[in-house]
Amino acid sequence: MSGKYDLVIVGGGISGASLLYTTAKFSDIDSIALVEKEPEIAAINTDHTNNSQTLHFGDIETNYTLEKAEEVKEGAELLAGYLENHDPDREMHDRRSKMVLGVGDEEVEKLERRYEDEGFGDLFPKLRAIGREEIAEYEPKVVEGRDPSTEMLALQTPDGYVVDYGQTAKSMVERADEEDHVDVFTGTEVRDITPTLDGYTIETTEGRFDCDATVVAAGSHSLQMAKELGYGQDKVLLPVAGSFFLAEDFLNGKVYTLQMKKLPFAAVHGDADVHDPSITRFGPTAKLVPALERGRISTVRDFLDVFGLNAAAFLSYANILADRILLPYVLRNLVYDLPNVGPKQFLPHVQKVVPTATLDDIERAKGYGGVRPQIVDTSAKSLDMGEAKIVGDDIIFNITPSPGASTCLKNAMRDAEKVVEFLDGDYEFDEAAFRAETIDNFPHEEDEEEGESTPPQPAQ
Repeated sequence: MSGKYDLVIVGGGISGASLLYTTAKFSDIDSIALVEKEPEIAAINTDHTNNSQTLHFGDIETNYTLEKAEEVKEGAELLAGYLENHDPDREMHDRRSKMVLGVGDEEVEKLERRYEDEGFGDLFPKLRAIGREEIAEYEPKVVEGRDPSTEMLALQTPDGYVVDYGQTAKSMVERADEEDHVDVFTGTEVRDITPTLDGYTIETTEGRFDCDATVVAAGSHSLQMAKELGYGQDKVLLPVAGSFFLAEDFLNGKVYTLQMKKLPFAAVHGDADVHDPSITRFGPTAKLVPALERGRISTVRDFLDVFGLNAAAFLSYANILADRILLPYVLRNLVYDLPNVGPKQFLPHVQKVVPTATLDDIERAKGYGGVRPQIVDTSAKSLDMGEAKIVGDDIIFNITPSPGASTCLKNAMRDAEKVVEFLDGDYEFDEAAFRAETIDNFPHEEDEEEGESTPPQPAQ
């Protein structure tokens, strides 16, 4: 196998699939290839069992600033619009109520301030502040068994999109592959990327690809490949493995708890599974692991490649883990994996959402959870929150922890524009057509008032 292409995309998760769809459908680039090392598209972190199935808008994520929420909101609406346009039978997603729950005077006050004073109510017109009685209409189990004297408040919205990102990625690749100028290669692992006078040569297990421009969207491996080409030398990874506990039919939608300050990881929440609403997932936990992929010993060596085993990396880890909030959090999350002890220690997090839950109601979810690479800046010896992108000479490296999946189409739009620049302006990206197929299909508040879309109803 070999070939010459204008653009080669490395990685067939949701990020690579989004860029393939975006460039194939909305640019006039002559030849595009996607190479994926697994036999199937979206086989690792994008698989629906390995992520929280959440489409993050920034409305109920209380660790987001208003500026961060504004940035994430458009990205989420782009993907939600794609799903509304191309998934009318809800095979890839569902739309349910979601809320962030405040319990007790202090948390209620924080949510009121966030909604009224910090501008989140204005930024998200569908977001409403609701009290105990209305919370019970949407989520009876959240109120049942809770002390009636305890103050409660939730910020609730109908835009609770739960997404099978694996099926979504496959949908995008299938739509792109309809085009004659697109080739998709699975079971094709990249061995080496070498700069040439005209672009790059990509050596794989199945042959060589030559291209003018390259985008590496290989999750944790993106930084590994970047470092091999001399980029990202001031960055290492802090790989975090997420896990879940399962219960039966506790929740109708998604219920978040308030984020702990200074933690880059998602607050524990409960939500109904995208394909089986009778299953409620609680999590994620966050355990540090010395590997780039969950359950694959071979990727320990890949982690060591990225880590570098140098003084700057060790000092950065030490500085981060010495934090008096982060270190206890990391140690607690190690305990959650232990038999018998783990469920007992995790149960209070479940009971924060569902007070009547018992140990008999929850079990560790086997085979669930992926690895999310948190970016460490060794110059500042600190965590870089959110997504990371390295732009080089005719090459882009995307390292996308949460909310990378939520903003995959927004990232793809930006990368498509950059790739067109790489190709000396010989091609164009049609942003208007791209938006018409995606965000223009997202049901805004005025659309729902006109009856064009029916928001989810409270539980009966």
